[in-house]
Amino acid sequence: MKSDFNTAGASVVRLSGINNIMASCRKRNMWRRIMLIKTILLQLLFCFYAQGLDGQTGLTKQNRALIREIKSLDGFVTLWKFNEKPGNDRIALGQDKLPLKETNGKIQRINEGPVSGYSILLDGTNYLFLSGSQTGPLNIYGEKSEVTVIAWIKWTGEQTGFAGGMWNEYQDGGKRQYGLFISLPHYNGKDQVCGHISRTGKPTPPFPYSIDYSASKQKVPKNEWCAAAFTYDGTYIKSYLNGIFEARDPELISNTSGFEGYPNGLVQTKNPYYFPYGIGNNGSDFTVGAVLLRSGMGNFFKGLIGGIAVFNRALSEDEIKSISRIN
Repeated sequence: MKSDFNTAGASVVRLSGINNIMASCRKRNMWRRIMLIKTILLQLLFCFYAQGLDGQTGLTKQNRALIREIKSLDGFVTLWKFNEKPGNDRIALGQDKLPLKETNGKIQRINEGPVSGYSILLDGTNYLFLSGSQTGPLNIYGEKSEVTVIAWIKWTGEQTGFAGGMWNEYQDGGKRQYGLFISLPHYNGKDQVCGHISRTGKPTPPFPYSIDYSASKQKVPKNEWCAAAFTYDGTYIKSYLNGIFEARDPELISNTSGFEGYPNGLVQTKNPYYFPYGIGNNGSDFTVGAVLLRSGMGNFFKGLIGGIAVFNRALSEDEIKSISRIN
């Protein structure tokens, strides 16, 4: 009986050991399954992120052909690719390095963008800054001067956003010069690409703000990569979305009635916008993502900017269309 008991005990021990091994195997298999599922989920999330949830693909690699084309165009001044890591100045390709400095904290780099495969994330509080004394070839001015600004953006659609340019609405009464805005609703530019030009740097009399900007007919899509651009040829400002210019008919401009000379308001064509007065040498800083207002920095851009290029001439419609490609 004792031998049988010992044998039975040994069998129980062996069975227990086998059960432990099997349990351990099950745990390992379960862990492998968990890790596999986690890997698959991460890959799916990355795919959704790279596509921006809007079906846009191929935005995680540098577009060398696009960069070469931008640099080859006559009048090319500069291109920021925004591929630097947070904490570093954003350095330009072109006539000068034109280092844009982070302001209000570090600006995150996102692994997504139509130009370099990267972009800057602007959260509505931060922006990039270059002092007016350092703008060099960006300081485009004169009666017959021309300019083009194009930005590859992914805008949240939450508020007015300044993409880039030399624009200061408050200091010394205003140092407006040229600037690319997204959504200027006060004078018929809500959710549209707006190209602003100023000769005096100050508001447009008799109105309280500068009214002199073009506004695209098309609406800027929200949370989707697109190319926003404007040109100025010394006579007309034109706004483009994804390389397409669409003319607008004459229309009554909001917030213009009741002013001296305009009891019933002002009727204008917003695209193209007639402005034969040139660009003033008004001494503004160059900023990306915000401008100086009476209340402080404002018109903060919220979203991603994957690149900004500036030219000292008005590019043709074909040229704008060619460099506005996203994929």
